Amino acid sequence: MFWDDLSASARKLAQTEKSPRSAGAAVGSMARLSVLAGVIIAAILIPATTFVAVTANHVSNKVVDLPLQLADEPNSQTTRLLASNGKLLAYFYKENRQDVPLKDIAPVMQDALLSIEDSRFYEHGALDVKGTLRALVNNASDGQTQGGSSITQQLVKLTLVSQATTKAQQKAATEKSPARKIRELKLAIEYEKTHTKKEILERYLNIAYFGDGAYGISAAAYHYFSQSPDKLNTTQAATLAGLVKNPDQFNPHVYPERALQRRNTVLAVMGKLGKITTAEAEKDEAEPLALKITKYPNGCVSTKAEFSCDYVRRYLLTQDVLGATVAQRKQRLERGGLTIKTNIDLRMQDAINHAVTSTVKPKDKAIAAMAMVEPGTGKVRGVAQSRPMGNDKKKGQSYLDFTVPRSYGDSGGFPAGSTFKMFTVAAALQQGIDVSQTFKSPHTIHMPAGSYFDCNGGGTAPWSPSNSTANGTMNMYTGTRLSVNTYFAQLEKKAGLCNTVKAAESMGITVPFSSALDNQVPSFTLGVTNVSPLDMAAAYATPASGGMYCKPQPVAEIDDLNGKPIKKFTPDCKRVLTTGEAAQINDILRGLQQPGGFGYDLGGTGLIIPSAAKTGTTQDNKAVWYNGYTPELAVASMIAGVTDKGIPKSLAGVTVNGRFLNFESVGGSSLAGPMWAKAMHVIQHYLSPVNFEPPPQHQPSGKKKDKKKDNNQPGDTGGGTGGGGTGGGGGGGTGP
Repeated sequence: MFWDDLSASARKLAQTEKSPRSAGAAVGSMARLSVLAGVIIAAILIPATTFVAVTANHVSNKVVDLPLQLADEPNSQTTRLLASNGKLLAYFYKENRQDVPLKDIAPVMQDALLSIEDSRFYEHGALDVKGTLRALVNNASDGQTQGGSSITQQLVKLTLVSQATTKAQQKAATEKSPARKIRELKLAIEYEKTHTKKEILERYLNIAYFGDGAYGISAAAYHYFSQSPDKLNTTQAATLAGLVKNPDQFNPHVYPERALQRRNTVLAVMGKLGKITTAEAEKDEAEPLALKITKYPNGCVSTKAEFSCDYVRRYLLTQDVLGATVAQRKQRLERGGLTIKTNIDLRMQDAINHAVTSTVKPKDKAIAAMAMVEPGTGKVRGVAQSRPMGNDKKKGQSYLDFTVPRSYGDSGGFPAGSTFKMFTVAAALQQGIDVSQTFKSPHTIHMPAGSYFDCNGGGTAPWSPSNSTANGTMNMYTGTRLSVNTYFAQLEKKAGLCNTVKAAESMGITVPFSSALDNQVPSFTLGVTNVSPLDMAAAYATPASGGMYCKPQPVAEIDDLNGKPIKKFTPDCKRVLTTGEAAQINDILRGLQQPGGFGYDLGGTGLIIPSAAKTGTTQDNKAVWYNGYTPELAVASMIAGVTDKGIPKSLAGVTVNGRFLNFESVGGSSLAGPMWAKAMHVIQHYLSPVNFEPPPQHQPSGKKKDKKKDNNQPGDTGGGTGGGGTGGGGGGGTGP
């Protein structure tokens, strides 16, 4: 009977073990083996619930708490992040693994593994008597876990470790004790009742760890040999099969000599068992390892789009479809084998990468950042910044993402200067104020207390803004293109401060309004609110789209492990401007991109396709902006002064890319504009030469617009006077 064979095997094994130091030790070994044989028989015959009761007094609670049945849960799988063209951006994983069916694993790989790990796998049941007893007697004598477990038993252990969710469970699953071994055997016996040998081998090959971060045969084949598992040859298969015993000790990437010896051991065993001929084994043993390493970096560091990748990752952690909590979403992202199809355009990403890194160096006391949003859809085409991702501050690295809102990048943002004047123009148009509205705009103007009212109806304090670009009588065209602060102080009053704030909020800008931080102040029009480049790119995409604000959307689709869509993202848009209001804003702002405009003349920002823009410089010179757009793409460009810890500071007195910046040289058109141009002069070739829609109303001069005329040609600025011509100026009263 089975237990007679088991006892006989135990006696034979004891006799063949190393001679004990004394006769007493020999008797002790026999006694232990007899007890162990009895316990194994009990494990086989006694029901699981009774087994727990019987052994509870002899093993740790942690072992008893292990499951009584092995759950067929999916293995942890690697998630792939793809660019808009389908190219790989990054991997996310807890364990780098991609399961494959047994039919897609080379037969020689199966033979190699079984030869060295369990040569009689297809002949015995869950228990390999000799191997198990050998492991048990060694455990009993010196506490060292040794080989001998069947493939099914090994699968049980690996599965328990993989499915452990706490440190206690992990420790219990690896505890060096006969009790743990017996429980594994019990589970293995139950598992073989419901699974075929081929199913067990397939699951084992997919769950086994092959070292160097490669889990499962597919990841191992690609990692060590850049080869799919179905194409593995004999020497490659033998190398991988030799790793499962001790993947760290035999790691061919770290210890090639050990790995070579271990591989040759596998080849010799394969030859002895007849899986290959002896001649083939000897020939293959003379071959080098011939590794061809492919790396699978986990996460976003060192990818082509580091901060676009990290923005996508953090965006995904907000998606309920991946789980009810952030922890659940993170686990799904790292273990679920998802395919994330993003909206990131690698061509455009390369262009902004070059623009920011060639403008500001990583260790400069400044940060360059750019963000791109597609009008009408909200698709985020990419974000980039001059500081690379990492924690080496000596190299200028940072994990702070200055391109996106705080919730996605931990940066508090920067004031946007006169780029906020676009919101004042929008509010004025919404209130029915005509573009021909003129104001006398002196160098300084005093606005007494109560001139403005916030959205709670409260009157504001007195305010006395000044100009640095032009003075004189201005209309909406000249006042905007010259960025005249005193004109906008009056336009904001006429349109209403609250209406201006609401216009900004309708385009995605978060406006703090509290006793601690109140941005509903008269200087709102000069951009005192902290925002990110992504905020501003999405806001400026609103007039570009014809009046539709669309929430930034970096992801197009999430597919599950089997390629089935979990969620397809559709544009989340709402109309906040009429088509006429949007067209009017575009007609005003395109002037900066034409000859005579500050952007065109100082920054070389003019394109061969229709475009519009607005500059911005903060009052304290902490940030300069250039928000430019075409009908197909809105791009916000920002350079800001920051300390090593990412705290905003003035750009004046900072050396950027070897250029010392004084007060006069800090400006949106002279700093952020050229950076915008570097990227857009490349990106424009990926866009269509689509014209903006012409404004519905007549120009201030009374001339009707010729619809056949290229929309990128200068318009009639009408009735403005003052210095600086018809160009666009800087924001915040500090220059263009």
